[in-house]
Amino acid sequence: MRVFLFLILIISINSSAQNITIKGKADASHIGKEVVLSDFSDYVTYTRTKESADTVDANGYFELKLQSTITKPILINIDNLIGKIYVQPNFVYGIYFPGKDSLTNNQEGTETTVNISVYGKDSTELNALIVDFNTQYNQLFANKKDAYLSPAKLNAILDTFLVTSKKRYAHIKNPYFKNYLEYSFADFFSNISRSKTILYNQYIDKKPILYSNYEYMQFFNTHFKGYLKAYASTKNGGNIYNSISAFADYNDLKNQFRSDKSITNDTVRELLILKGLIDFYYSSDFDKKQVQSVIEQLYRETRIEEHKKIAGNLLQSVYKLQPGAPAPDFIATDKTGANVYLSNYKGKYIYLNFFSTESDNSMKEMQKIIDLKKKFSDKVTFVSVCLDDSTKAYKAYLKANPKQDWVILHQSQNSTAKQAYNIKNFSGFFFINNLMQLAQSPALMPSEGIEYKFNALFRTRKKNTIIGIR
Repeated sequence: MRVFLFLILIISINSSAQNITIKGKADASHIGKEVVLSDFSDYVTYTRTKESADTVDANGYFELKLQSTITKPILINIDNLIGKIYVQPNFVYGIYFPGKDSLTNNQEGTETTVNISVYGKDSTELNALIVDFNTQYNQLFANKKDAYLSPAKLNAILDTFLVTSKKRYAHIKNPYFKNYLEYSFADFFSNISRSKTILYNQYIDKKPILYSNYEYMQFFNTHFKGYLKAYASTKNGGNIYNSISAFADYNDLKNQFRSDKSITNDTVRELLILKGLIDFYYSSDFDKKQVQSVIEQLYRETRIEEHKKIAGNLLQSVYKLQPGAPAPDFIATDKTGANVYLSNYKGKYIYLNFFSTESDNSMKEMQKIIDLKKKFSDKVTFVSVCLDDSTKAYKAYLKANPKQDWVILHQSQNSTAKQAYNIKNFSGFFFINNLMQLAQSPALMPSEGIEYKFNALFRTRKKNTIIGIR
C-alpha cells in the first residue's frame, strides 16, 4: 500500500538566484537540530545531493532554498526521519515536519519515512493532487486487506481505477502530474505482472526516456530489474559473462547484447547495460575491478550525457573509498558531546570501524578489538563509531564496556561519519595509513585476520649479526 505526504501553501515567486524556498515549522522535539534538503542526482544510482541545510530555531522554524529549472521530488530529513515533497521552479512552500511518535518505526540506524504536511488550500497544486490520487488508490483496497485478490481481479480493479482517474483529473493541465498518473499506473501494472511486452510497447518503445522524471524511472527500473543478468543466462547471451569477467571489454559486451532483438533502441540498450553493470558490481558473482573497468569504458565512450552522469555517480562513490584514495574526513561526537575529526589522528595508522549495539556480529568484533589494541596501540589508533541514534544507548554502551578503552565516537545528529564511508548497514571496517590514505578498503575484520596484516606491516626486522654479512 502506498502512503504519501503533505497538504499545501504555495506562492509563486520570481527569482534569479535560489528560485525555490521551503519555509518550515518542525515539531518541538527537533529544536536545535539540523534539517537537510537533498535531491537525487539520477534515478538509477539514486545518488543523493545535499542542496541546503538549516538549524531548527527555538520556535521550531527553519528555511531551505534550492535552485532548479524542473519540477521534481526533494527529500527533507532531520536525524533519521525523512520525507518527500514535490517542488517546482519559482515557488515558496510552507511545510510542517513531524516528530517521532509511538507508531513510527524508530529502529536505530535506519531511515524512517514521515509524512510532511504542505500548507495551503489550492486543490490543483501538484502535492495536493498527488495526495488526492494516492488517497483514492489506497481506498481501493481499504476493505480488501484480508481478501485474496487474483491477478485477474487486481487487473480489473486497476483498469477501472485508471478510467475513473482520467475522468477525475481531466481538467488538470499540470504536465508533471499527467506523467505522474501515467507512470504510476505503469508501475502498478508492472508490479502485478501484466505482460512485459504490452507494457514495453505502451510506455517505453518509441518514446523518449524521461531521465528526470521520478515515476517514469521508477517504472523503468522495475520493468527491467535484473534484465542483463537474465539475458546472460540465455543461449544468445551466454558470452556476456566472458565479456566482463574474462575480457573486461565494453565493446565486446555491446556486441553480445545486440543479439537481443527485443530491444531495438540503442539508447535503451546502453542504459540497460549500465543498469546491469551496476547490479553486477554489487554482486559476489563478479570481480569488482573487472566490472569497474567496463563501467569506466562506458563512461568514456558514451555520447549520452545522462548515461555519463549515472556512470560517473557510481564511479565517484567507488573511487572515493578505493585503496590508495584519501581517507574521507568526518565529524563525530565523543561522550562529552564535543565534535571530533578523524583527521585529528593523522600521523599514525588508523583502524576504523562502525558498529551498532543492535548487531550481534558487530558486538563480537568490538570484543575482538580489545586484544588488537593491547598488541598494536603504539602503532595503530583504534577508532570506532557507534551508529545508534540514541545518545543514551551510546553512553550506556561505553559504561558497560570499560575494557574497550580506545576512541569510541557517536554518529550523532550532526555527524558525517556514516555518510563519508557509505555505511549501509550496521558494520564497516577501514585501515588508514599515517598519511590519511586508505590502505585497506574495506579492511579485514578482526575475525577475518586483520592481525596478520598488522604483524606483516609492523614486525620488527632484526639486524643480521653474522660476521661478513650486513
